[in-house]
Amino acid sequence: MSEIIFENDEDWEKRVLCSDESCIGTIGPDGTCRECGKVYEGKFTGQQTGSVQPEMSEEQQTVQSADTASDEDWEKRILCGDESCIGVIGSDGKCRECGKPL
Repeated sequence: MSEIIFENDEDWEKRVLCSDESCIGTIGPDGTCRECGKVYEGKFTGQQTGSVQPEMSEEQQTVQSADTASDEDWEKRILCGDESCIGVIGSDGKCRECGKPL
C-alpha cells in the first residue's frame, strides 16, 4: 500500500467538490473536475475560498434539509411504493425521487 502525501500548502477549506454526487473529485481552476472532467454545474469563479459556498442544487438543498429533520420526522416518513425506488412521499402525495403517486 502506498502512502498518500499531501502538499503543505493545500487548503481543504478552499476546495470545491464535483457537482456529480457519485464522483470523488474536486474542481480545478479551469472549472472542471480533476477526477472525471465534468464541468462544474454551480457558480464557479475559480477563486473559491472557505467562506464562499458554491450554490447548491435543489436536490442538495432537499438532502441538507432532510439531514436536519428530527428523529420524529424520520419515523413519520412514508416510503415510495415502488420497491426499486429510494424516495419518500412528499406533502403533495408523490414520491420526491421518482414522482409516482402514493
